[in-house]
Amino acid sequence: MELFVFLCAGAMILTGAIGVVTRSHPVHAALSLVLTLFGVAVLFVAQEAHFLAAVQVIVYAGAIVVLFLFVIMLLGVDRSESLRIDPIKIQRPLAGIVGVGLVGLIGGAILQAKDSIRTRGEGLQVAGAETGVHDSNIEQLANDLFGNRVFAFELTSVLLVIAVVGTVLLARRPRKRGATDTSVEAELPDKGVTVP
Repeated sequence: MELFVFLCAGAMILTGAIGVVTRSHPVHAALSLVLTLFGVAVLFVAQEAHFLAAVQVIVYAGAIVVLFLFVIMLLGVDRSESLRIDPIKIQRPLAGIVGVGLVGLIGGAILQAKDSIRTRGEGLQVAGAETGVHDSNIEQLANDLFGNRVFAFELTSVLLVIAVVGTVLLARRPRKRGATDTSVEAELPDKGVTVP
C-alpha cells in the first residue's frame, strides 16, 4: 500500500511540475503548482508527518498560491505577449547552459548515490520517542513560535500585508481624464458601433 501511495503522489508531483513549466497560461500553471503541492502533502502524510502536511496545504497550497494568482490577475500577466522579443539577448542561451549543467549535476548525484539507495538506514531519532509522546516536536515548535518569538512572527505577517498593499499601489495605473477604454473598442468590429 505504501508503494501505491508513493507512486500516486509521485505521479501527481511530476504531472503538476511538468504542467507548471509547459502551460502557457499563468493561471493554469499556478493550478498545476497546487497539484504539485498537494502531492508533496500526500508524501508527508505517508511519512506520518501530519503537521508538515497541514502546513503544506494551508500555507503553500492555500495562501501562497492565492497570492500568486492575486498578483497574476493584478498585473495582467495572463495577456499574451510576443515570445520572439527577448528583453535580454543572452537569456535563452544562458538558460540552455544552466539547464545542461543542472542535468549534469543531477546525473552525477544519482551516480554517486546509487550504492546508498540499497542500504537501509537505522531511522531518525524522534524527540519524545523514549516517553511515547510523539507530539513533543510540535509542542516545542508552538511554544517557541507563539511564546518566545511571537513578536517576530506577528511582525512578519505585518510585513507581508504591507508588501501586498505596496504591490497593489505600484501596479495601479492612473486613469487619464477623457481617456476611453481601448480594450472594449478593439474587440468590437468597425461597423459604426459606438462605445457608451
